[in-house]
Amino acid sequence: MSNDLDIAALEVWLTDKLPGQSGLMVSQISGGQSNPTYRVTFGGDRFVLRIKPPGELLPGAHAIEREYRVMQALGPTGVPVPVVRWLEEDETILGRCFYLMDWLDGRVFSDCSLQGVRPDDRRQMYLDTARTLARLHAVRPEKIGLSDYGKPGNYFDRQIARWSRQCRESTGPRIPALDQLTDWIMQHAPADDGAVAISHGDFRIGNMMFHPTEPRVIAILDWELSTLGHPMADLGFCVMPWDSAPDEYGGILGTDWAAAGIPTLDEFVAEYQAHAITDMPLTPFHRAFAMFRFAAIFVGVADRARSGNAASSEAANLAPLAERFAIRALDIIERAEKGDKE
Repeated sequence: MSNDLDIAALEVWLTDKLPGQSGLMVSQISGGQSNPTYRVTFGGDRFVLRIKPPGELLPGAHAIEREYRVMQALGPTGVPVPVVRWLEEDETILGRCFYLMDWLDGRVFSDCSLQGVRPDDRRQMYLDTARTLARLHAVRPEKIGLSDYGKPGNYFDRQIARWSRQCRESTGPRIPALDQLTDWIMQHAPADDGAVAISHGDFRIGNMMFHPTEPRVIAILDWELSTLGHPMADLGFCVMPWDSAPDEYGGILGTDWAAAGIPTLDEFVAEYQAHAITDMPLTPFHRAFAMFRFAAIFVGVADRARSGNAASSEAANLAPLAERFAIRALDIIERAEKGDKE
């Protein structure tokens, strides 16, 4: 078992939670670059276990506790999230903090082309993703006990400071395109407009679980980066497929995505706005910022891979995406600037 999960200790812990049950089976689920994820069957129950990775961690990173808290709070709102069962913060049990949530039967796609799906369903799955994001942003944090879930206001300034610091402190070689992008992002951050929403932080097709047969979202997964943030940050992250290629985290750029039934970027944004509580526009800054933030995240993935502290063997393959996403962001900026001059 990768990451040295103590199966015997887990069985003792589960027996205390579910007396009379027995027969533990555990298998690791692919993906979960940040926090190792496992399928757990115990007696007649099925769960998903999320656990912090081993080794020394950066302060505030791998926020298992935050994932649990936000999903527990959103459960009654109608926003599709898994049912969370137990959070264990006693690190003597498995060596680090973990939680369990109910297993859901559904479809999760590793790339945004949604292979094996009919074109009509593919279109509806994209549009329901947009509607699902709007539903999340419509939830008022203070009404579900999340008023202190993050610092309201100045979201972009705080995020830029955080991720630019990660890039500066990286143990790897400098990435000129990312340095150039960081400078542009810092110079073009918009003034705070007061918009605050529950921000998922990594809202994309790959973190949606779809119904086994129907073209609708049944769960939003992977809440580690969630906070109180700006709704356009989430939307900017979610439209990244139109600006990235299939080998760049599963984008659709360069594919015949329109014939496959995928809506245009403008259609996707319009669907979100039709169900959102505000009509604020998505700008080139928001799209470039999404690329910048993911590039910084991939810098962190590369650093963990070099240190041998990565949650997945795929980490080494993701490391080069830091430069490629920075280049994609600079392309968005260049196209926008040329458009402004014409």
